[in-house]
Amino acid sequence: METSRLTLQIKQKAQELGFPLVGVTNPEPPPHLDVYASWLEAGRHGEMAYLATERAFERRADPRRILPGCKSILVLGIPYDKPQEPKEPNAGNAHGRTAAYAWGNDYHEVLKVRLQALTAFIDEKVGAPVPSLWYTDTGPILERELAQRAGLGWIGKNSMLINPELGSYYLLAEILLGIELDLDSEITNDYCGSCTRCIEACPTSCILPDRTLDAKRCISYLTIELKGAIPTDLRPQMAAWVFGCDICQQVCPWNERFAAEAGDPAFSPRDETSLTDLEAELGLSPEKFNRRFRLSPVKRPKRRGYLRNVAVALGNAGQAGSVPALARGLQDGEALVRGHSAWALGQIGGQQAAKILENSLGQEEDDWVRDEIAAALKTIS
Repeated sequence: METSRLTLQIKQKAQELGFPLVGVTNPEPPPHLDVYASWLEAGRHGEMAYLATERAFERRADPRRILPGCKSILVLGIPYDKPQEPKEPNAGNAHGRTAAYAWGNDYHEVLKVRLQALTAFIDEKVGAPVPSLWYTDTGPILERELAQRAGLGWIGKNSMLINPELGSYYLLAEILLGIELDLDSEITNDYCGSCTRCIEACPTSCILPDRTLDAKRCISYLTIELKGAIPTDLRPQMAAWVFGCDICQQVCPWNERFAAEAGDPAFSPRDETSLTDLEAELGLSPEKFNRRFRLSPVKRPKRRGYLRNVAVALGNAGQAGSVPALARGLQDGEALVRGHSAWALGQIGGQQAAKILENSLGQEEDDWVRDEIAAALKTIS
């Protein structure tokens, strides 16, 4: 089939499958690889060691190391719901916030089916199996660089890919192909201009001048990728976020003006994940956690990481009514949950919280948790 016609048919099929953004680029090395290398060298990837291996870097430097014979890369974008400012919570209940992309089903599972359908369509149109490999936030590629080169948008100051007509509330996916397709023109203009809203709005000041993030300070990293204790100085800045963060996107003028209210239905809220009852969440057993988040990306930090985040959010809410729930958190089987529950009780303060902490101090065997309890008692005193 003639290349232009095949490219058009593939794009039309991608849009039928729910990808309104679709473009094609080549497998040449990404132009800003030096920025990525400097980012790694500075240790701004935090505990995400999988990003820094020699093999991973080599593959990001040249997609043809991933798929030998790769001739073109199809880059796709699928929208999720525009986050809204939370409504006033019910009286007496502290509520947490989840990033909008995680309100519905796990995008890895949703996009897997659609990407498989698209690759099958390509094979059918070509008339033979086409060498291919697809990813959605799972492979060693610099997907936003590829997306910019494929004409889907430009990389904003908050490091997000922004489309000039639709904003940045998109999930990306890529299909590496062993056939040639017509290439799209790269977006080379910087439409951020002099705007610095995202930089000013970031609670932890994690946005850097070179359009990268210090992941170690990013709320999304702290609530999802970080496996251990959240640094004490960053806990208050996390506010009510228990999984991810939308702040730098919410303040972006391109999202305020152009982002659609509703994205793909697969990512619409399955339940109240957009505004969770924190006290109830802290009581989730391992079985209930696994059952509730089986089809959700919220399962990624696992129960101990999620309840760690919930405890911090309860501490930031500062409601005395949360003390009994946090007292239960102090008895949790995971030290990570106990330590952050202690911190939260220290933030709430009061005689009841102090008494609970004092009693727990005498029973706790984990040294780190004991330190957290002692620090919380000092905060109250």
